[in-house]
Amino acid sequence: MTNWEELKWRGLVKDVAGENIEDKINDEHITFYWGTDPTADSLHLGHYSSLITAKRLMRMGHHPILLCGGATGRIGDPRPTSEREIISIEELNRNIESIRRQIDQIFDGKAQLVNNYDWFKDYHYLDFLRDIGKYINVNYMLSKDIIDRRLATGITYAEFSYMLIQGYDFLHMYDQMGCTMQVEGSDQWGNITTGIDLIRKIRGGEVCAFTMPLILDSSGKKFGKSEGNALWLDEARTSSYELYQYLINTDDSKVYEYLKVFTFLTPDEINQLMTNHEKEPHLRQAQKKLAQCIITDLHGEESYQNAVSISEKLFSGDIQSFTQTDVEVAFKGLVPYEIKEDINIVNLLVESAICSSKREAREFLTNGSISVNGVKVNDLEMEINRNGAIDHKYVVIRRGKKKYYIIKFC
Repeated sequence: MTNWEELKWRGLVKDVAGENIEDKINDEHITFYWGTDPTADSLHLGHYSSLITAKRLMRMGHHPILLCGGATGRIGDPRPTSEREIISIEELNRNIESIRRQIDQIFDGKAQLVNNYDWFKDYHYLDFLRDIGKYINVNYMLSKDIIDRRLATGITYAEFSYMLIQGYDFLHMYDQMGCTMQVEGSDQWGNITTGIDLIRKIRGGEVCAFTMPLILDSSGKKFGKSEGNALWLDEARTSSYELYQYLINTDDSKVYEYLKVFTFLTPDEINQLMTNHEKEPHLRQAQKKLAQCIITDLHGEESYQNAVSISEKLFSGDIQSFTQTDVEVAFKGLVPYEIKEDINIVNLLVESAICSSKREAREFLTNGSISVNGVKVNDLEMEINRNGAIDHKYVVIRRGKKKYYIIKFC
């Protein structure tokens, strides 16, 4: 299987522009770029599908340039429904530095990182219109899907100009860095072709590009913060445990696609894994391998092993062996109920609103429906104290099979 055939087998090729792209991918060593705007202080899993494609191309012998849009981020790529919120320059710069660190980590410091503000900051407006604007017809811009969809509701001139700015990025990197290919998500097709047209009209050069299909979850939504389901690449924002929980619960209908897109497993390895998975789907072998590949690549082997350990302890009810960090990671979304001194279990259940009354609390305890740090409690006189807390700080209470509550000693 050639490099190009593998990219297509993995479902990473949607739209293609330029001649002989297959030969270039297979037989040459070319410089290509992928870009993103620093609208947050972390990239997310939607970005990772593109980043790992860029990393795959790098392993095939091509040179990646990863652009963080300090200039384009000040305007915002047009969204299908509304204008993007403008963020402050200070926040933009902080985001750029955070994203730089993430990209460096993912690419082991081997990718070339650039910021398009570096070549736009001294480019005067009139010069840009004269040098670039005259080469792109307004009718051409209006025909682009992302612009056309916004005409009914209105689009600002700033957003409308975004296409020209990104197009110039390609031209600049073609001139200064020998960049001859752009690789982006399919929603960037209009911006990509603008850059290709500029290079052809101004320099007489022929470059190429391909887009990747947007990766969707099982409900048909893309992985993006605007969709409200962002899985951040920054471990401080989305822990390895959270990522692990999401990935091992990947729908069976999506796991084959994700293994092809997000991992470096060979086609034979993926097909064998899926064969084993289909024989015993309840073991979730495919999902577990997917989680291992992604988390190890993003956060490292130790973080992956910690995520597995916390998951296994929680599944088996082995809360007693939890550490303070385990509690904070596993129950990140729960707001602890704080106490300062020892308290009777019945009173605690009521005061923390785990139970609605003392009568209900006694019934839950008598029925064996309450567990404290993984151990079922029937004793109505039990005292919850600091010495019995995890690292003298946390108490994990489970009501029924799935309802967890955190008690914190202050």
